[in-house]
Amino acid sequence: MGIRKFKPTTPGTRFKRANTFEEITKSTPEKSLLVPVNRSGGRNDTGKMTMRYIGGGHKKMYRLIDFKRDKHSIPAIVHSIEYDPNRTARIALLHYKDGEKRYIIAPAGLQAGQAIMSGPGAAPEIGNALPIIEIPLGTVIHNIELHPGQGGKLVRSAGSFAQLLNRDGKYATIKLASGETRMILSSGLATIGSVSNPDHNLERKGKAGANRWRGRRPRTRPVAMNPVDHPMGGGEGRASGGHPRSRKGLIAKGYKTRTPKKYSNKFIIERRKK
Repeated sequence: MGIRKFKPTTPGTRFKRANTFEEITKSTPEKSLLVPVNRSGGRNDTGKMTMRYIGGGHKKMYRLIDFKRDKHSIPAIVHSIEYDPNRTARIALLHYKDGEKRYIIAPAGLQAGQAIMSGPGAAPEIGNALPIIEIPLGTVIHNIELHPGQGGKLVRSAGSFAQLLNRDGKYATIKLASGETRMILSSGLATIGSVSNPDHNLERKGKAGANRWRGRRPRTRPVAMNPVDHPMGGGEGRASGGHPRSRKGLIAKGYKTRTPKKYSNKFIIERRKK
């Protein structure tokens, strides 16, 4: 893994920083695990645009990822590490002993040919998924279940990881990458290791066209709009537009939008760093 710089032969390559893809071992995906992605262009079933700044983009297929890791006690071999256009992390193709193939989020350091397993009794080694109650304290984990059997919901993006700090009764305490410390059911599964592609945050697109390839259209600044279009629009000359607000009038900076009586508040020991 690494970041590649380009000779500035064009304005688009002057500041471009791209991944070297050294860890990728296979360039074509497993056909049996692909499903089509339908693009909406930001429009609903009547053709009305309901989400702005969406449209175009390169055609791609969705890779079915096994977030549940529910093939317990069946050994699997890592066949390949692959690129996934739908997420920042790399994915690993597993060949199970019973013949089934599945994709998982690839942890950092996972190699093709490595044997992994999931379920109770699995060794706490990179790529193995096991109940949090069996994971040693201080271990780095990812793809964490909030509810047993639901599938991993937390810590799935490139380079992210959480750390298991403590266990007390049926709850375990984990520290997330944001700095938040929270309790979680220790009967849920988590995968050992941090997520692959930690250099993702060092990448630079280099030009506006790279955003268009991803299906993102240019975003209009609210200050440049008219008063009918946005609360920050209008004014004579280059007026700043007053307090930053959303299109619906909600204050945009410093205004807390989290529900005060949210159910999960009681599980949060320390809020994330600001």
